[in-house]
Amino acid sequence: MPKFYARRRLSILAALTGVMTSVALFNGPTASAALPTPVSAATARTYLASLTVATEDRTGYDRDLFPHWITQSGTCNTREVVLKRDGTNVVQDSACAATSGSWYSEYDGATWTAASDLDIDHLVPLAEAWDSGASGWTTARRQSFANDLTRPQLIAVTDNVNQSKSDQDPATWIPSRTAYRCTYFRAWVQVKYYYGLSVDSAEKSALTSYLASC
Repeated sequence: MPKFYARRRLSILAALTGVMTSVALFNGPTASAALPTPVSAATARTYLASLTVATEDRTGYDRDLFPHWITQSGTCNTREVVLKRDGTNVVQDSACAATSGSWYSEYDGATWTAASDLDIDHLVPLAEAWDSGASGWTTARRQSFANDLTRPQLIAVTDNVNQSKSDQDPATWIPSRTAYRCTYFRAWVQVKYYYGLSVDSAEKSALTSYLASC
């Protein structure tokens, strides 16, 4: 084969390989990023000092006021995107439902192989957000908060652990897995700071104490 045609053939093959690689790397919304890392403890302490301290008021709260698990792309909603992001070797069907994989729950250290054993926790609970200022938000802002994939607000964890946590703040509930606690406190403060939410006095006292040792 003449050198000209050989070089041309190699160039075409290289181009096709590049296209195939791009398709493999960007295979729709299920190829999501890693769990967002929260701010440092020092930054969290600075943020916490600036948060407004206010008494909580749950008057009028309804979970439906926070539209959640919205469609992110294609057939994938927020829950399915987080399951893919937080799991290992996650396989999804054509409807984006996870059919297999492995998930490590940072809150309690348990590992699960069925997506049905996982809840997607709103690290700062929806009811807590309502009490802390979200009652005055627009529905669009509450939807953004409930589906936030950019801040460390959503995480796949053991379902009954999440249900045990419910709407509690760090004054009354913290993860049982000690290795994750500082990450949890930093994330909590970052989310509250970003959304301009207040803290109550017990919550601030607990966070101040916890972050001092992080």
